[in-house]
Amino acid sequence: MIQKIDNTMFAGHGPIKVLYPGLALSKADTGIGSIGRIDHPEFHGNTIIRMHPHVNDEIVSYFRTGLSEHRDSEGIIENVDKNKLMFMKAGRSFYHEEKIFGTDEPLEGLQIFIRPGIKDLEPKVVFMDLKNIHSENQWRLLGSPTTETEFQFSSQTWLYDMKLLENQHAALPDLPKEGLTYLLYVFKGKATINNEIELNKKDSLIIKEEIISITAQENTELVLFVTDEKAEIFKKGMYSGNQA
Repeated sequence: MIQKIDNTMFAGHGPIKVLYPGLALSKADTGIGSIGRIDHPEFHGNTIIRMHPHVNDEIVSYFRTGLSEHRDSEGIIENVDKNKLMFMKAGRSFYHEEKIFGTDEPLEGLQIFIRPGIKDLEPKVVFMDLKNIHSENQWRLLGSPTTETEFQFSSQTWLYDMKLLENQHAALPDLPKEGLTYLLYVFKGKATINNEIELNKKDSLIIKEEIISITAQENTELVLFVTDEKAEIFKKGMYSGNQA
């Protein structure tokens, strides 16, 4: 099964556009497995998002331009940008504030809300320094359910990215399990799937039990989410949970 999610499915009228990927399939669940929600913020100018709570959400801050200062209820203060990603495991309760510096360069990226495997885990924040801003023509594993990655999800979830250069081709990465669901997201650029499905910026594609070929029509930044829909998850997180 292959199902395109057109970028018009994003909700929101401000600088943060919100995608509930499950709505492309039905109204029964706003997420797909452990993939609860994807935000695509674009801030032009300085902004403060005041201290606010998260409960039972696992959130990856994946910024590609701009700078944000993270401050939280655990006393952690750290900058997040294209060289440093952040993973918040909110668990039973967690508060944080974001100060966005978008005057010199707009802040644009993704905030990815993943559903935890079980509820009320201990809160934790992890930062990842990237050796390279982009991984060109090769999938880079950013998060997984195992200690193989710095970002370790409590659910059966994998997160990859790649910058596929113009006219280059790629397939889906190999994983040690069958029957997984893939969500391919175009953060920037343009790609064609199997020489017939065109994906532009903010378009995405749900893939189940299919072999696909990705061709970049220009330099294209891709983010890939993988979930095991049969695995245990908690669907009542504050933001990642089912909103239907």
